[in-house]
Amino acid sequence: MSVLIFLENWDGKFKKLSYELASYGSKVASMLGCEPIALAIGEIRPDELNTIGHYGISRLIRINGATVTQFDSQLYTALIDQVARKEQASVVILANNNTGKALAPRLSVRLQAGLGSGVSQLPLSTDPFMVFKKAFSGNAFSKVLIKSPVKILTLAQNSFGITEEPKNMVIEEIPADAAGVTPKTIVTEVEKQSGKILLTDADIVVSGGRGMKSPDNWGPLVELAGLMGAATACSRPVSDEGWRPHEEHTGQTGKIIAPNLYIAIGISGATQHLAGVSSSRYIVAVNTDKDAPIFGAAQYGIVGDAAKILPLLVDSFRQLKGK
Repeated sequence: MSVLIFLENWDGKFKKLSYELASYGSKVASMLGCEPIALAIGEIRPDELNTIGHYGISRLIRINGATVTQFDSQLYTALIDQVARKEQASVVILANNNTGKALAPRLSVRLQAGLGSGVSQLPLSTDPFMVFKKAFSGNAFSKVLIKSPVKILTLAQNSFGITEEPKNMVIEEIPADAAGVTPKTIVTEVEKQSGKILLTDADIVVSGGRGMKSPDNWGPLVELAGLMGAATACSRPVSDEGWRPHEEHTGQTGKIIAPNLYIAIGISGATQHLAGVSSSRYIVAVNTDKDAPIFGAAQYGIVGDAAKILPLLVDSFRQLKGK
């Protein structure tokens, strides 16, 4: 019996999310008294792979080859399924992001496994197997009992700390054609945005709402984001008005993000918006209304006008940066 942890990589590199999954998976395996096994698919440098051994993983299975250079949910599902069966995995853990959400339901059908999506802490118990997760856009919590022999969990970002527990990790290689499935999607060209931090990858996000009052007032917010090495975002009314591009819209109907730091400037905090950012580790809010819902979700708040607060923040970071 084992716990299988699928570790997504970005252009051959792991991010904080991967180490969070490894830390979480190793703790779940400890609770069950079995071995945690990491699975990585794609071209990843050996030194990058070895970093996973710092987080309680003693064994990593790597699948590489020409057919897995681009993500294909059908192919990846077949590969994870094959490894899970071979290693007799009782629990399969993935990230609760776009990739995990594409793979988990497919795996659930293949493995006849119960699915606990968006879990935010270690299982409450292992016999019976019960997990804890947020519900109703983070406004409530639920306890989910999974009765199937195999369980699939997707871990919410920033819900579990990274715990270093160095192991002498062994890396095993499996050929990409082992599953006997060829990709159905052929990628002929890839164009990547450069010179701008992608919103879904950012550790820090600076976001603006209608409290910015005009698209002409966005300069200081963009400058602040640049000084902090952050991505820029906005609420839905702002993108609907055409003040900012729709690709920056965060919330239930936009991008779901989980940065380490989310700075909301002039955003009241409607339920739909909070549903998309509530997994942020820290939220800092700036709003003129002291009763705005955003303050209920924020760890730190400033009651004030964005037009006055933003220049002060920009000046402070300029001084820190020596600019």
